[in-house]
Amino acid sequence: MVDVHKHCPVCGTPIPLNETTCSDKCQEVLINRSNKIKKSRLMLYGIIILFIIVWVFLTFKKL
Repeated sequence: MVDVHKHCPVCGTPIPLNETTCSDKCQEVLINRSNKIKKSRLMLYGIIILFIIVWVFLTFKKL
């Protein structure tokens, strides 16, 4: 029977339940990925807000 474990989200290596990643290298990769995701989300939200502001401005300008 296999011991209770989970897998490293970066490389898939089995790790204990109390660990996040298997090594410092994988931890850095995971942090870089999450930072890129946060940056992409902020850019997307900014673009959506910009389009809404332009839409509202153009809508009320016609009145």
